[in-house]
Parts: sequence; C-alpha cells; structure tokens
Amino acid sequence: MAYIENRTVHDADSHVMELPETILDYFEARYRDDFAARLGPKLVSSGSQAEAAARHDDPAFRAGDEANLLLRKNHLALGAFRRDDRPRTLDLLGFTSQLVFTTAALGNYGLDDGDDVALALAAARAHNRMNTDFCTVDRRLLATGYVPLVDFTAAPVIAREAIELGCRGLIIPSACPARHSPSHVALDPLWATAEEAGVPILFHVGGEEKMRPAYFENGLPRVLDFHGGAENFTGLSFMAIPLSLWQTMAALVFDGVLDRFPRLKFGAIELGASWLPSWMRFLDSGFHAFRKGEERLQKLSDLPSEILKRQFRVTPYPHEPTGWIIENSSEAMLMFSSDFPHVEGGRNPVKRFEENLGATSAIARRRFYRDNFIDLMGPALPRDLHDHPSVAAA
Repeated sequence: MAYIENRTVHDADSHVMELPETILDYFEARYRDDFAARLGPKLVSSGSQAEAAARHDDPAFRAGDEANLLLRKNHLALGAFRRDDRPRTLDLLGFTSQLVFTTAALGNYGLDDGDDVALALAAARAHNRMNTDFCTVDRRLLATGYVPLVDFTAAPVIAREAIELGCRGLIIPSACPARHSPSHVALDPLWATAEEAGVPILFHVGGEEKMRPAYFENGLPRVLDFHGGAENFTGLSFMAIPLSLWQTMAALVFDGVLDRFPRLKFGAIELGASWLPSWMRFLDSGFHAFRKGEERLQKLSDLPSEILKRQFRVTPYPHEPTGWIIENSSEAMLMFSSDFPHVEGGRNPVKRFEENLGATSAIARRRFYRDNFIDLMGPALPRDLHDHPSVAAA
C-alpha cells in the first residue's frame, strides 16, 4: 500500500542524500584536486554515514524498506542516495512527481562568496551533472541545477548546460552576490534562458545569508540543533532563513525582472511561508510610499503583491498555519512538500498539512497538492505527469 493512493500529489521538495565524496566523480579533472584540497574532510564520509550506507546491503535491513518508508531518515532512507532504489521509493510514497535537490552540495560549498570564481562555476557544473545523473532512473524525478550569479557571462551558459542535461528547475542563491544585485540587467540573459526553456527559478534553504555568529555568543551554553550539532538550525537561527529571500525577490520585483519576463516562475522552497502575507503587504506599502518619486515603480505592471501572485510560489513548513497563510495571501501560491528523506519533513507530512489546512476549501486543497506545482513547473513538467496514473485512468 502506498502512502498516497488514488490522488495526485506533487512533491515540491525532496532530496538526494549524496555521500560527501560523490561529487568528485562529476568534476572536471582540472578542478578536482583544487576542490578536494579546499574541502578536505568535508568530502569524506563520516563513520555514521558509511555505516548507514552499508546497511543498505543487509537483506534483513532491506526487508523493512516499506514498513519504515517515512521512519528511516537521511542516509538510512530508501532511495536516499542509491538512485536505483528511488523509483520504488516513489511508488511507495505515491507522489506523482518530486523536485529533487541535493543536500551537501546545495549551497555550492560556499564557493560563491570566495575569490575563485572559476572553481565556484566548476562546482556548480559538477553539482548539475551529479543531480541529473541521479534522476535519470525515473521521469518522475525532476532534477534541479545550480546557477551561481557571481559571473554575468557564465550564468546563462551554465543554465543552458543544466537544461540540456535534463534539469527541470534552476536554483539560484537567495543571498545577494558580493558586487551586484541579483536584479542587475546583465543577468537578463539568464532569465531569458529559463523563460524560453519553460523552467522555474528556485530558491532553497541553504542559499541564504546566515545569521551573524555574534548572535550566538550570549554568555550561555551553546544551543544544539535537532541533529545534536551546532551547524544546522536552532530556534534563533531559524529566524534568519527568509531574510535574504525577501530582499532578493523585492529587488527582482521592483527592478522589473518579473515584468520583463512575465512567463518566468519563481519558487521559494523550504524557506517557510508564515511571513508571506505580511511581506506581500509590506512590498505594497513600499510601492505606494515611493511610487511618486521612482520611475521604476511607476513602470510596474501591477501592485507587487499581484505580480507575486502571478509568478511566485512557496512551500510552507508542515508545522505552519497553512490554511491561514492561504487565506491571507492567495490560493494560487502555496505548494505541498515532503522534504524526503530529511528529518525536518517528519513522519507524516500529509497528515500534518491536513491538520494545518483547517477549513480550507476543496479547491484550495487541490491547488496546494497539485495545481500550483503544475503552474510553477510549466512546460518543465510533461503533461502526462500532471496527474497520477490512478487518477488519469479513472
């Protein structure tokens, strides 16, 4: 029995738990040694990772694959890093499709902030080869590719390469590049490439500017995250997750990028959504306050909030008040996500979302689980994947 049966549910956020060293196999030889030297121990599987990987060769462990589908997390999960296992994972989950993001490689290893642009671009290309290779085993797996914004000329080239490899979405960092705005007109060829190909531009947690370390020096014992370490999110650092996104999307709207490319869709994945209603209204407030003196605002096709309703989609966390967010933003904006196989996704994401959807209408629910994802993906999602086969045949 599948987790989801006889209905269409698209998953806007899933992951491959690539082992740390895997990306080296996808690097151009001339950059591989330099990359390995820079990352060092980060490119070697830890003892716990190696132990988890080895368990997938144990018949007794594999006998529990179905029963533990949503209980086993990270490298213990079925299809987490072995691509040949992922089709069965999808069959058991019952999702009609999954957007697939990497894990360790998702933030391009912090190289975008360094002074070696060539290595940052090489890492992005290796990421895109690795993720598309993983997703080749099943059409339902929609690979995402990473495009750094640090080089105007390279950005559209890497985007085209990623699309040719089979990427169905292009990830850009929500953090601002060091020397120019993400809305710089020299990046218009990137947006044009994505729009022409019909693939969305995506933001994902991990690409944002992190909270300043000084905030954690409070004279008290260091708070650990739910993995038991200090490198992930805590209650405080969680507060900074959407800040870069707010600024970047505001720049893209105010500087006319969404109007110049009206068929281009943007998605904010695993960045929460409780902030969405107030942020949209704050953008409208800025528009009204400064429109008289700013020609760029006068040229906008509509209120910022209306432009966002047209072209921006968001995944809430399962613990957020999803019904309230929809009611105070738009039925057209929110999408379901499982975060499989990460711990953060929980053991029953649909149940948690259903509880938090509350009295939301059947139409709004259909949009949340199906329609808004199809709208985000556009031509990047083949029409025969719009509905689950059990629904299409009914």
